[in-house]
Order: sequence, then structure tokens, then C-alpha cells
Amino acid sequence: MERIQDWKQRVCRWGAIALGGIGLSAGTLLATAPIASAQAAYGSYVGIGAAVGLSSGAEGESSSTGGVVAVRYKLLEVPISLRAQLLIDDTIAIVPTVSYDIPLNWQADAYIGAGVAFQDGNQSTSPIGNQTSFVIQPGIDYTVPYSNLVLFGNAIIAFDAYREGGGTATSLQGGVGLRF
Repeated sequence: MERIQDWKQRVCRWGAIALGGIGLSAGTLLATAPIASAQAAYGSYVGIGAAVGLSSGAEGESSSTGGVVAVRYKLLEVPISLRAQLLIDDTIAIVPTVSYDIPLNWQADAYIGAGVAFQDGNQSTSPIGNQTSFVIQPGIDYTVPYSNLVLFGNAIIAFDAYREGGGTATSLQGGVGLRF
């Protein structure tokens, strides 16, 4: 059991370092980008990555780490996207959201979304708790120039996410996607 906890702590630590590096890189790119009238980064995508739970509920409702499958469908003409994330661990959580996209430059969008986290009914805890809850999802998408690759990173903040103790669950997701 200690080995699993040690492994989870290492994954969380390295995941946080990786997400921090992505954020620092994106910030550097955004700070050095020429000023222009930005358009929302076009392109829907499907991606994979990691999800790291940062919070725990009552005893037996500890945070978890797992994989994520992310989908973005960009509505043309308006700065709105339909998004869904599938968080996979011992249990599965599906998080559909609608987001307002804020173009930062030709390759990057920041966004804020709202939706619902649906849990699979298993007693295990996903990175965002163990019961159905309302979520807010801030994030950023960066399209790699001259390619169909998208780097994505976001947080999911789930309210009243735990069966036993209530409380808020927070998870960080990040990964790479392929535009379609």
C-alpha cells in the first residue's frame, strides 16, 4: 500500500512539474507574441493525457491519478466550444462542458467552461470526487504551428463532489490532441 501511495505522490509531483512547464512555456510564447487581432484557434480535437486529483474527501475518499481522453468541438462563427473529458482510474467520470473561448493569439485560446461531472456509480473516487456534481473548467489550448497537434491543459473544479463529506474536488488535466 505504501508503494502505491509513494507512486501516486511521484506521479502527482511529476504531473505538476510537467503542467507547470507547459504553463511557463505557453506564458513565454504569449508574452513574446506580436500584438494582433487574434481569432479563436480553429479546430476541434481528440486528445489523451493525464489527470491528477488534488483534493480528498472524508476518510476513504482520497484523491486519485489517472488518464484522460479529451474532446473539443469548436463551433465556428462564435467563441463557444462543446467539450467532454473522460477521466479513467479505478472508476470513470465523464465531464461534458460548454466553454467560452478567449483567443490569446493565432495559436492559443484560454477558456472557461461549465458543466456536470457524472460518476460511474462505483464506490471508488475519481480525480474529481465520487458523486455527480456541477463543475467549472478553466483551461488553455495551444495549437502547435504547422501541425495538427494541440497541447491542452485545464483544471476541473467540482462542487459537492464527495458522498461522505461533501466538499470541492479539484483535478488538473494535460495532454496532447490531434485536430480534425
